[in-house]
Amino acid sequence: MALNLEKKREKSQLPEFTKKVGLFEAKVIAINPDAEEYNDVLGIEIKEDSKAVEYLGTSQDGNKTLRVDFWLQDIKTEDKFKVTFFLEDKERTNKDETKNQYINDIGSVCWAADENSIPEWFAKGRDIRQAYVGEEDFYGFLRTWLSEVDYKDVNNVLMMDWKKLMKGNLSDLKSQIDGAYCTNVVALATIKTVIKDEETKEYQGVYNRAFMYSGAIKNFNLVDYGSEKVISGLRNKKSKDLKSHERFVLNVTGEYGCKDFYILKPAKDYNPDDNVVSSDKVISDEGADY
Repeated sequence: MALNLEKKREKSQLPEFTKKVGLFEAKVIAINPDAEEYNDVLGIEIKEDSKAVEYLGTSQDGNKTLRVDFWLQDIKTEDKFKVTFFLEDKERTNKDETKNQYINDIGSVCWAADENSIPEWFAKGRDIRQAYVGEEDFYGFLRTWLSEVDYKDVNNVLMMDWKKLMKGNLSDLKSQIDGAYCTNVVALATIKTVIKDEETKEYQGVYNRAFMYSGAIKNFNLVDYGSEKVISGLRNKKSKDLKSHERFVLNVTGEYGCKDFYILKPAKDYNPDDNVVSSDKVISDEGADY
């Protein structure tokens, strides 16, 4: 038998995939991967100087920034998704600068006029400081992913060294992948539609402001949480009576929630005809399609 091997199978730099929309349960498989990890873990071949691995930057105000990419793999389909968080070396205040956002050492946040106004329950037994831009969503994800941590134990701390973080050092987080404290997370796959120069482009996205714990999808098989009637009912509930997946629904559907196309059902292949922004259908005043 003779072997004549002249060319190695090429890996696609931008692999083709079917866009998804909806809820999926996934595990974290990579955090801010370098070019080698893109190839070995994600199966995507990129150049070492690709912008995909340029995570540090500078804001328009001249502040240091860090993009944190968590790569998620659907536990059922093995589809891969990227959810991104943007951190900025700037303390967070509200628009009129009358309140500051504070964060404690287990990643919980609150708003207060100053440190003396912080609720006792928030600061009890915990170190606190003013939060930086992007930390609320970033730590919200970490608390869901690292949900095996007992956050009631005052000896447990979930707080990254900010100076190291702003240098792109994520070694402490990367060491948690497949670790004892991590669990699967439930995330929302979305479709971001961009219209520029009369051309419509669609991109796969993942909502980054709320996540759910493993197994939460089953609740969405029982109730249609996309129904305005159901959502209205949740808004009328007292906060203390809301279940965690109901809080997720209110986050996604609220005034500051998801602006991209989504469905509050288990993930499925995306159909552009379902998305009013991308569809070519004419929306009439009489009996509109939507």
